[in-house]
Amino acid sequence: MNFYSGIFKENFAGNRKFSNLVFKHQLFKIMKKTILSLVVLLSLTVGVNAQTTWNLDKVHSNVKFAVSHMVVSEVEGSFKMFDGNLVASKADLSDAKVNFSVDVASVNTDNDRRDGHLKSDDFFNAEKFPKMTFVGKSMKPLGNNKYKLTGDLTIRDVTKTVDFDVTYGGQINTGRGIKAGFKAKATIDRLQFGLKYAPALEAGGLAVGKDVDITVLVEMDQAK
Repeated sequence: MNFYSGIFKENFAGNRKFSNLVFKHQLFKIMKKTILSLVVLLSLTVGVNAQTTWNLDKVHSNVKFAVSHMVVSEVEGSFKMFDGNLVASKADLSDAKVNFSVDVASVNTDNDRRDGHLKSDDFFNAEKFPKMTFVGKSMKPLGNNKYKLTGDLTIRDVTKTVDFDVTYGGQINTGRGIKAGFKAKATIDRLQFGLKYAPALEAGGLAVGKDVDITVLVEMDQAK
């Protein structure tokens, strides 16, 4: 009887030790997963907090365009009302997210009659389509402060992918905040966006060219 009791006690003790080992192993696995989850969450939080937002300084920015007229010359114009921002977490701006909008009714070519025509359905139809927008999808560094900004440009509810050649002017601390400057240029085919006015000339070509050169000069303030 005592012999079997001893065996029972030894087995019980052995099983208890085994159970404790299993429990500790499972507890270790749970703690490991928890720690890894916390590390990932912390990394994501740090990434979000590291993002920097740049807001447009409208007073020191402009949006201009130029298009050929009667084949032999050019007409220039601008938009007086626009807004935009840039958000990035990397110092080289390679992950920058750009959003920009323009109120097309603010078009100005220094000629009221021509401006009225541009706001009509022959061109922008500002009443029905009051804004054109640009949403950047990528900003590729090319070296020497040059970038290729690719994104979706929407005019008259028509969206096309457009590439802008961007020159980064750098940053400066003014004492009241940090500023950054950019110059972006692109050429678009206005007919692809529904700006359909295109009377042909007897001598050949269009009275108003289809290719429009866009130049955007922006100064941005780092959000505090």
